Amino acid sequence: MVNQVPENASNSQNVKIMAKITFDDLLSTGAHFGHVTRKWNPNFKPYVLMERNGVHIINLEETLKGLEKAQNFVKDIVQKKGEILFVGTKKQAKDIVQQEADRCGMFYVVERWLGGTLTNFSTIKKSIKRLQILEKESSSIYENLTKKELQMLHRERIKLSDQHRGIKDMRRLPNAIVIVDIDYEATAVLEAKRLDIPIISIVDSNTDPRNIDYPIPANDDSIRTIQLIVSALADVVIDTLTEKKEKMEQATKEKEEAKQALLLEKAEAEKAAVAAAEKTTPTPKPEKVEEVKTEKESSPKEEDKTAKVSSEKKTEGKPKKSAVKKTTEKKAISKKVTVKTATKKTDTKKSSTKETTAKKTVAKKSTAKKTTKKKSTKKKSEESNK
Repeated sequence: MVNQVPENASNSQNVKIMAKITFDDLLSTGAHFGHVTRKWNPNFKPYVLMERNGVHIINLEETLKGLEKAQNFVKDIVQKKGEILFVGTKKQAKDIVQQEADRCGMFYVVERWLGGTLTNFSTIKKSIKRLQILEKESSSIYENLTKKELQMLHRERIKLSDQHRGIKDMRRLPNAIVIVDIDYEATAVLEAKRLDIPIISIVDSNTDPRNIDYPIPANDDSIRTIQLIVSALADVVIDTLTEKKEKMEQATKEKEEAKQALLLEKAEAEKAAVAAAEKTTPTPKPEKVEEVKTEKESSPKEEDKTAKVSSEKKTEGKPKKSAVKKTTEKKAISKKVTVKTATKKTDTKKSSTKETTAKKTVAKKSTAKKTTKKKSTKKKSEESNK
């Protein structure tokens, strides 16, 4: 048969997804084999192609359509930061489900489905907390216990780890559930329907596809078909997560580029403002500046020369004084200076004499007081002796 792609694959993204799984891939894995005709469910009739050798043959075109719808739904959930729970407790599906769920970073249930895993999730959370406490070797539970009690705790830890190893980090109810065999996982289907959680499941000819939101008609007993379909769903999860990361990185890069562009624009605007301010302010002429500089740089010797020249010019116009007058004037000035110095010396002498006289008077007074005191003391002593 020729590879076929569903007719409704209008989006290019959907075509890329469906290019991974083809009609020949499903055919080679034996996905078209159903159950014996006497075990079939009449509600499965839309997905049956024919009957051969007492076995129903599943229409693989319907499987491709159902797989496409399931993949698009999974993509929408992951884009909205949703979580998916993979369920497969039968022998053929255990290892595959665990491997693919770990690969795409989602939750899984591989051991026995505990009643109330979804409807009574609060108690499941408590048992998960208990498991986390038991896994800590340094916890206070292991202190002052006997060997038997330690063995009991060890067994409890192993039991809880087997039951909750796939949902240990699940903080809330999942947004969707992927089930391998709905007959084998009847309790999981009932709990999901009660909580209105959408179900994606591989549906065989002995099951009722009406209870499933996104049925994928295929052979649910073949290991290769389970591997093919579950891996296709896991690949969609991985692709959407990588796309989200790339978009986030692009957004951060664009923000950084926008910031840099704004900074450059601000710098250019500042430069333009500075240039405009320089244009508006009047600049001094170069000749005047040179003149001012030359005036400032002129040395003090040149200034003295100019002052002498100006004084000579002034004296030229006036008549010259005689030499006799000049000498008399000089003598008079010298006499005045000597008189002033003499008066100053006399003043200093007078002040010094006054100070000495005052000191002498003070000393005389002190000696007189001492003599009077001595006389009084002598008189008193004489009187006392008498």
